[in-house]
Amino acid sequence: MSQTRRLAAILAADVAGYSRLMGADEEGTLERLKALRRELVDPKIAEHHGRLVKTTGDGLLVEFPSVVDAVRCAIEVQQAMAERNTGAGTDNRIELRIGINLGDVIVEGNDLYGDGVNIAARIEALADAGGVLVSNTVHDQVRDRLPFVFEDLGEQQVKNIVRPLRVFQVRDVGVVYKDASARRVLSLPDKPSIAVLPFANMSGDPEQEYFADGMVEEIITALSRIRWLFVIARNSTFTYKGQAVDVKRVGREVGVRYVLEGSVRKGGNRVRITAQLIDALSGAHLWADRFDGSLGDVFELQDKVAGSVAGVIEPALQAAEAARSSNSPTTDLTAYDLYLRAYAMVISSATEVPEALRLLQQAIERDLRYGPALALAAVCHLRFVMDSGDDPHEDSHRSVELARRALQLATDDPGTLANAAYALAYFGEDIGAMMALMDRALALNPSFARGWYISGTIRCWAGELDTAIEHVETAQRLSPRARIGTSLPTIGAAHLFSRRFDEAVAKLQLAIQEDPSFPPAYRFLAACYAHMGRLDEAREIAGRLRAITPVISPRVLQFRNPEHRELLLSGLRLATGEAE
Repeated sequence: MSQTRRLAAILAADVAGYSRLMGADEEGTLERLKALRRELVDPKIAEHHGRLVKTTGDGLLVEFPSVVDAVRCAIEVQQAMAERNTGAGTDNRIELRIGINLGDVIVEGNDLYGDGVNIAARIEALADAGGVLVSNTVHDQVRDRLPFVFEDLGEQQVKNIVRPLRVFQVRDVGVVYKDASARRVLSLPDKPSIAVLPFANMSGDPEQEYFADGMVEEIITALSRIRWLFVIARNSTFTYKGQAVDVKRVGREVGVRYVLEGSVRKGGNRVRITAQLIDALSGAHLWADRFDGSLGDVFELQDKVAGSVAGVIEPALQAAEAARSSNSPTTDLTAYDLYLRAYAMVISSATEVPEALRLLQQAIERDLRYGPALALAAVCHLRFVMDSGDDPHEDSHRSVELARRALQLATDDPGTLANAAYALAYFGEDIGAMMALMDRALALNPSFARGWYISGTIRCWAGELDTAIEHVETAQRLSPRARIGTSLPTIGAAHLFSRRFDEAVAKLQLAIQEDPSFPPAYRFLAACYAHMGRLDEAREIAGRLRAITPVISPRVLQFRNPEHRELLLSGLRLATGEAE
């Protein structure tokens, strides 16, 4: 089939909340959609000389030879939809989202392809229910020809489109003047930002309003301790209480990238709290979970849920920010973007640490006083000593130097304090001082999951074995979906040094399954097997260790107790046959 190209105005539309509508009344929804097409949408398309290209379930794609006709058609459809929904319940109304782009398309038979089509679909996904968004190319063509207000929403990063899209909201003049607040759009701050909406009381019990509101206040307080996160105050978000809100509109009105919403449902003396984290720009769900508890101690339950939510949201936001940064053009990266990319590599796999350090070096070159990048670079050099041992003297020196610089620059950032303390403790700094640094980091942010892990690791090095296990388990509770391959070796080591070999083996086997690239787990497990007299298994683990690193018997001065050092080294000698 032959292909041709042409310039066209492309309108993409779909039904907001289609899955919810179908779940509530499948047959009724289908009948109403058919009536909507027959009575309104198809006649309007024909009136404005459009051509229906295809339908996809709840969506449709329309081509117009005139971009002015495309925008007129969209506005008239949305005006008529508002009239049709008069008197309909919020959960029962059918509302459309529409996006329009002007661009080059590939024509094959009756179908259209190409970026011109893809961009229209991505813009439509950004629209609110009942809204019309247009690309910058559309805006340039029609702004002086149509009596509508075009609200600049700025550049938006969308899936599978390399460059950010500048998008405009189209508003009917009469509607805009009736609701001047709808024109208020705040720009995003220069760091990740979040708003916590009032949680819905699903119990039908007015007394639970106090519990739900208190729950939100505790979560806002917990999130506010995350220093790199911009958190909207309660007074702003509680203006949405009792409203059915669109999170994308909330994001624009309060100027945040992320929105947390949730609900509280009581049954007897039990309560279930649900929460979900949403990207306010795209509407995509990033995380969702539920928490069950007893109302016997309301304040304890609120503290527990707030800490758990903050503990999970911090890594979830870091992952979302890293993903967003990875889609940015490499020629336009800030020190923060480079740090985000590196952070994701450092916590994912040992094999990516060299690339992470390269990115961090670029970040430090752009901002010599960027404490988080300095501290994370110190951890990278520590990992080189721990995992490969290529140049331990130079890496040790660089790690200590970077960690000390980071501490001078970021005295109140929990992440910087933790990473710097981790590196300095490993290379022999006063262990009591490093534990005090970790106590300070955790006082600044008690929901800091990685901080609890590092605190547990340092306490294992100090010989405080039971406290080490407690702190690492706290990290796992705060961030239960995080990778456990690097936290379990600390628990395994604590059991090994306590001579609880069976418990150590169970943890270390699971650690290796989770992260086969992390050498310490193999070292601890080989030593464990050796001291248990299971020499064949010890040698098999030592062989697997050799496959990922030349360093079998590592630098062990971080373990301050000489008995612990000797227990590990003697076990490794047995596992490698050096003791025979």
